[in-house]
Amino acid sequence: MGVMGRDGSRVIATGYGDVTVVVDEEDDLFYTQAALAAHCPGRGRITVHPTPASGHPAALAHDMLYALGKRLAPGPHSPDGWLDSVGEAWRAAAAWAQATAVRHVLVSRVHLLTPRRIDQLLAWRTTTGVQLTLLWQGKECKLPPVLGGVERRLRGRDSFEALLAEPGPIPARPSFSPGEPIACRPGVTAVAGVSRRSSARLVRGPASAGRGRPAADCGGVAAYLGHVVPAIAVGGQSTAIVSALAHPLAAGALSVLAFTRVGLGSLRWTREVDITGDVSAIKVHGVAHRSCAVYTVPDWARPLLAAAQAHHRLGSHRTGEGVFAPVLRAEARHLRTHAARLPRLGLTVLADNLVP
Repeated sequence: MGVMGRDGSRVIATGYGDVTVVVDEEDDLFYTQAALAAHCPGRGRITVHPTPASGHPAALAHDMLYALGKRLAPGPHSPDGWLDSVGEAWRAAAAWAQATAVRHVLVSRVHLLTPRRIDQLLAWRTTTGVQLTLLWQGKECKLPPVLGGVERRLRGRDSFEALLAEPGPIPARPSFSPGEPIACRPGVTAVAGVSRRSSARLVRGPASAGRGRPAADCGGVAAYLGHVVPAIAVGGQSTAIVSALAHPLAAGALSVLAFTRVGLGSLRWTREVDITGDVSAIKVHGVAHRSCAVYTVPDWARPLLAAAQAHHRLGSHRTGEGVFAPVLRAEARHLRTHAARLPRLGLTVLADNLVP
């Protein structure tokens, strides 16, 4: 059943649950312009404009990452090559959406997508719990079965604008939210004068006593909250570059290396229990867990670590496996390449000496 827009164009809008399909058989430019204007990640809404005529299997997931403000490194030997995998690309997009509290996603030109990509999009919506609005700018009779059976109706431009004004649903999982810096909390002491290069001189906590303590016996971040090491300052341009990295694990790991200047081995055993619930502090591990310490997480890095946590939870992994374990395999090739591409971070030496 169709309705008439204010300019006389025939517009049909249907929806099921948190999925809404807007069918504009006349391809009214108003709907595309309104959707693009509604793009505001800071308010939990993004608009995805699919790359036309792309045959890459992960193309739509890459478009989603782009709308989330992430950029894949170019080139045939790109360190983001593992995002060519469809499953990995959608998982990364889901992690960023959850970590940044995206609630409403609009996708234009859906009539140009294959049924397989529409299925991927709907599966991603189920994972993230977002409200999904699809603009079908084609004939109603061409709707695929998965979209043709929905029944929610919108009536013209005013109803579409009202939909865009809605705040959207609560994210399906807890997402990153700013909190009081841990160093400002009662009973927390900031430890100054720590080496910027060696984890061997980081403050010791109760779980780090003794030699060669197994990772399973090394306590989580809660055991160290009495003493924290301040984060090392990182320039704004560098933080912006790291924040735009497409893979949550690469962005999260490089951010920790940047604001702690510890070696990569210190991230090997980083588990979920080593990051506070509000992502304001992270525990890094010393050699044989003899010199573990807690660092404050600067504001710019908190969404990156939140996304790394979300990525970890979305995947299948062994109990107790480190959050950054996937990116530390294959001689940490992805991190080495990214570190070499970001000389402003001062990680060039680390890039030559990364040891998983």
